[in-house]
Amino acid sequence: MKWLVLLGLMALSECIVIIPLTQMKILRETLRGRNLLTEFSEEHPYSLSQNATDDQNMLYHPLRNHKDLVYIGTINIGTPPQEFRVLFDTGSSSLWVPSIYCHSPSCYKHRTFVPQNSSTFKATNQIFNIKYSSAMINGFLGYDTVRIGKLVSVAQPFGLSLKEFGFEALPFDGILGLGYPRPTVTGATPVFDNLRKQGVISEPVFAFYLSSQQENRSVVMFGGVNRTYYKGELNWVPVSQVGKWLINMDSISMNRTVVACKRGCQALLDTGTSLLHGPRGQIREIQNLIHARPMGHEHLVSCQTIGTLPPVVFTINGIDYPVPAQAYVQNLSGSCFSNFLTHPQRVNESETWILGDVFLRLYFSVFDRGNNRIGLAPAV
Repeated sequence: MKWLVLLGLMALSECIVIIPLTQMKILRETLRGRNLLTEFSEEHPYSLSQNATDDQNMLYHPLRNHKDLVYIGTINIGTPPQEFRVLFDTGSSSLWVPSIYCHSPSCYKHRTFVPQNSSTFKATNQIFNIKYSSAMINGFLGYDTVRIGKLVSVAQPFGLSLKEFGFEALPFDGILGLGYPRPTVTGATPVFDNLRKQGVISEPVFAFYLSSQQENRSVVMFGGVNRTYYKGELNWVPVSQVGKWLINMDSISMNRTVVACKRGCQALLDTGTSLLHGPRGQIREIQNLIHARPMGHEHLVSCQTIGTLPPVVFTINGIDYPVPAQAYVQNLSGSCFSNFLTHPQRVNESETWILGDVFLRLYFSVFDRGNNRIGLAPAV
């Protein structure tokens, strides 16, 4: 009875890999998330106050926060444009949406792309098949015009699903990956790389401001950074492995005592994952320190203790990034749950952590492809 931890949809096996979703992508079902996700509202469009900028090639694209579980933006594909709600995901590289040819229950609950209705669509014979821990998708590769607000990517490769399983309750139609290009994917250039190659954006950077519980304040920006979204200066951290948004982390501590990542470790900054994931033993130690009691796959925390629990401090490149108990404990109608989870059993990532939206809501994040680095600063 595990809730949908949005998201890590890690591909466990792939055949003719055209659209691989990378890293710690996990799909987990629980009562906690299922009830929240099925309440997703169809209301749109939504507005976001945009700050003026001198750079006409910089875009502020609004994201909708659904109950601190997932951040969703709209894109358009084809001519005339067909609109889709997608997850902008730094943990994967490619774009896919459901197609009209898909007859899975999941596709009936989401918007589907109709190739015949687009004068710019080009099909291919390339197929993809991805299996996840509790989800699956297969389909074929196509090319068409993709629009993110005023940004236009021409002849953009994207996946069209033919069969889906495990996506029924998710409040978005597809995924737009913002990870590095995958060397195993022939011709499937990521959207960001196409925008960069076609000269649509002036700087090879994008950034996220993720609000908490306020539906219409979150934003992803392309081609630049606006200082009004963060406090102080950006602290830059080089990626530890070019090809992934992975960085070195010094330690994780509570009350000035190192409790995890004791000899240093890796951290993936993933906008496609809701919570904080770590190795099983280290997560167990943190659960014990915050007095979290196991209940099935969940860990319950006394709501009365939130005000007294210490922050968990992630030290990265010598800088402390505290996450207070109000962030790492989620209060749902009087029941409180730990937002720390172990990696899925089939993932061997003993020294890797995933810093999902729980962390990224607190810290404005800049992803700099030109210099292979990530910038972090306290969000306003």
